[in-house]
Amino acid sequence: MPQPPSKPVHRPAAASAFSAAAAPSTGNPATDAGAASGATKPTSNTASKVLVLAGAVMLGALLYSGATSGARPLVVLPAPAVDLVIADAPLVATALPVTPAAVTASASASASASASASGGAAPVPLQQATAVFAGGCFWGVQAVFQHTQGVLNAVSGYAGGSSETASYPQVSGGKTGHAEAVAITYDPKVVSYGQLLQIFFSVAHDPTEVNRQGPDYGPQYRSAIFYTSPDEQRVAQQYIAQLDTAAVLPRKVATALTPLTQFYPAEDEHQDYATRNPHSIYIATYDKPKITQFQKLLPERFREQPLLVAGQGTR
Repeated sequence: MPQPPSKPVHRPAAASAFSAAAAPSTGNPATDAGAASGATKPTSNTASKVLVLAGAVMLGALLYSGATSGARPLVVLPAPAVDLVIADAPLVATALPVTPAAVTASASASASASASASGGAAPVPLQQATAVFAGGCFWGVQAVFQHTQGVLNAVSGYAGGSSETASYPQVSGGKTGHAEAVAITYDPKVVSYGQLLQIFFSVAHDPTEVNRQGPDYGPQYRSAIFYTSPDEQRVAQQYIAQLDTAAVLPRKVATALTPLTQFYPAEDEHQDYATRNPHSIYIATYDKPKITQFQKLLPERFREQPLLVAGQGTR
């Protein structure tokens, strides 16, 4: 195959003059003139090559660090021995503190779909409850629960700080008290709180990391469960103790249990991010493997098509 022509090297005149002046005289004018004209040899752009090499090394280290930092098991973690019990009577869900918009918008859409399927008959009212989990970058955590059977909505947002600092640029600084979190509205007759915890600990994140997930560092990426009732707190506490006692993870669970004071939905560009950007290096490296692992480990809980925020009108 013919080689492309080499790119000419452009040298400053001053550099050429300096090289010509520095060349020793041979006493032969013709020889000296030839030496002067070719004294400065084309050189490769060493600085550019060093920068490219350094960038490649840094990217490789980043990918390796993220890929080897996780303790996500190759087998599904055991289900919680204790779970929330849902009575046959309609569930009266505790109102979730959410600002500025509700996170349970999918109920009406699901009810309409149910009515259509039944030929217009009145649908059975959906039971709803909401769990709030933080497990590193919310893009991947949201994606996992959007693929979960029984989940009615999964919204990326912020929890643990104030309304004044509930924005991506501020939270990314790591000094707001917020964690990147996901509010998961679900039907407890289809999937229980304990089953959501099993998914959260098995595939959504690494619960043994402290202020870190994969390549992301800082308290905003901490592992946390923001509980809304004493029952949620009790089930989560007992599940963590169960996992630690069974020693199924290489380190103790580092997940913090924190009462939820307020959940703030994230900006629109952070909703459904993993689905909208499947070819992003970050998503392909850190989040798509979670979906694959979820489908493999818990196929009975997996939903093929994600339930997106974008199709639900409000957050």
